[in-house]
Amino acid sequence: MTLDQTLPQHGWAYRQIALPVLALLRRGTSPEKLAWSLSAGVLIGINPILGSTTVLCLLLAFIFRLNIVASQITNHLVYPLQLLLVIPFISLGSRLFHTLPMPLSAKELLHAARETPVALIRQLWLWESHALVVWAIVSVALIPVLAFSLMPLLGRLLLRVQHHDYPVLPAPKD
Repeated sequence: MTLDQTLPQHGWAYRQIALPVLALLRRGTSPEKLAWSLSAGVLIGINPILGSTTVLCLLLAFIFRLNIVASQITNHLVYPLQLLLVIPFISLGSRLFHTLPMPLSAKELLHAARETPVALIRQLWLWESHALVVWAIVSVALIPVLAFSLMPLLGRLLLRVQHHDYPVLPAPKD
């Protein structure tokens, strides 16, 4: 029997998500701090301003003394969700602030870019700023809900880690 046959086979999610979280718990990160860090990463990760999440996560992790690794893991995991939510955030922002809806047709956007590029840039910034307000309202409401939901789960996981129920590698056989 080879070494590869004795090691447990784990999927991508276990290796990329569960093992880093388990490692953080093993190294002494409290379930509470980890829950807040993961929650912040998720909700910062879905903000409608593409390209801003990594820096924003680092900044908030530094300010609130969150775990940077945990917040970055979830921040990067939710990137596809961020792409899916940009348009809904913009639409909700347009409704909330009673502005013109964003045209979703490429033809309309290209026409506006050719005819009135400065006006289009201003309108895009307006839509983005309104979407950011909607995201901020959603995030302020959901970060505590998500964090308090994760705390019991992470607490139970910590107990299992302390009892070595989830070893990264199996114990060597004598």
